[in-house]
Amino acid sequence: MAEKLNELTNILELLSERNYPALRAVLSEMNPADIATVFDEIEAKDIPLLFRMLPKELAADTFTYIDSDMQKNLIEAFSDRELREVINELFMDDTVDLIEEMPANVVSKILRNVDSETRTLINELLNYPKDSAGSIMTTEYVALKETMTVKEAFAHIRKVGVDKETIYNCYVINNRKLVGLVSVKDLLIANYEDKIEDIMETNVISVDTHEDQEVVANMFNKYDFIAIPVVDKENRLVGIVTFDDAMDVIHEENKEDMEAMAAILPSDKTYMKTGVWETWQKRIPWLLLLMVSATFTGKIITYFENALGTYVVLTAFIPMLMGTGGNAGSQSSVTVIRGLSTNEISISDIWRVMWKEFRVSILCGVTLAVAGLIKVILIDKVDFTVALVVSVTLCCTVLVAKLIGCILPILVKKLGFDPAVIVSPFITTAVDAISLLIYFNVATMLLGL
Repeated sequence: MAEKLNELTNILELLSERNYPALRAVLSEMNPADIATVFDEIEAKDIPLLFRMLPKELAADTFTYIDSDMQKNLIEAFSDRELREVINELFMDDTVDLIEEMPANVVSKILRNVDSETRTLINELLNYPKDSAGSIMTTEYVALKETMTVKEAFAHIRKVGVDKETIYNCYVINNRKLVGLVSVKDLLIANYEDKIEDIMETNVISVDTHEDQEVVANMFNKYDFIAIPVVDKENRLVGIVTFDDAMDVIHEENKEDMEAMAAILPSDKTYMKTGVWETWQKRIPWLLLLMVSATFTGKIITYFENALGTYVVLTAFIPMLMGTGGNAGSQSSVTVIRGLSTNEISISDIWRVMWKEFRVSILCGVTLAVAGLIKVILIDKVDFTVALVVSVTLCCTVLVAKLIGCILPILVKKLGFDPAVIVSPFITTAVDAISLLIYFNVATMLLGL
């Protein structure tokens, strides 16, 4: 970290001194991701200057790491020749991602500066459904023929590999149909005279162009892939999804899940780039809905106000009971939602999940009940009967909360909705109401209210 800070300080000093030869030398030795970080720290007017100092290939790599606003400003500052140089160095999936985030006038400038073949490929990729495998794949892969020898395959890789996103996995096709896979390791340990058909792996795992991108990303975790081939309905190879794109998908999906579980509508922008008005729009719908749903909690307390008037001490334990129930329900729901998203849990597992959570809830409930009983008697100094009411309520609340927390995500998934969006905002409100009902009914029975 200290080294990076010193590097940034050095660059800022060279920039202020206008020592461009030294600045060019320093930037040329840096990683593209680190150069993008430098761009975040300098004034906007200096970014095009520094970008033009970079070697062509390094400039293109850096371009993919900077945010969309900075990309837009650079494209507007580029001449047609500079734009062509950058676009020609980008991989096809990065070009498509760029176009999807740019306003219409910038898109027009980009499309004017690519050849007709590239424009056709871009339009094909843009036509795939959003969040599908086709929308995140690249068409730049190494294709081999099964009749090639290993020597011919190496010659082909040397010829076309420089323009491909990955060359470690090579895909064997016959009339465009995917028939096999061979890695560079397989080629290196084979004899030059061996045929590709004799060393290739024929049991190739692939995905359809319309497969959900989150499913594809999870396959990387399951199979430890570095790339997955994408085929059409006729098993023709049309592209590959690479590991870095899968990680971007996982990052984005996790971000959306976190926002949904915090009752915030998902946003494509980072926090600092989202305005106050837009942030309000993302947050207020769920807050309004949860405020209305929390009315049930108030109604329950009002209904039992006579009981509270008789035993005012009962009021002191409501926050603890509601908080414990909400936390217990959230523990189960988050675990199950995660299991559903990674395909560890399926809808048919609902009874297994319920049975497991039931046993866990019994253990947690009894533990909390005993701890609560001791705490209420020794610290809060109330009589044993009131302490028993709190203790029994804790046990029952945890049991119900955990069952609701595990059942609701699976039912929502069954109905075709996203559990992360629907479940979490409602569990706490539902459990709050149920915990109060349990509390007052237990108090009524044990205290004779």
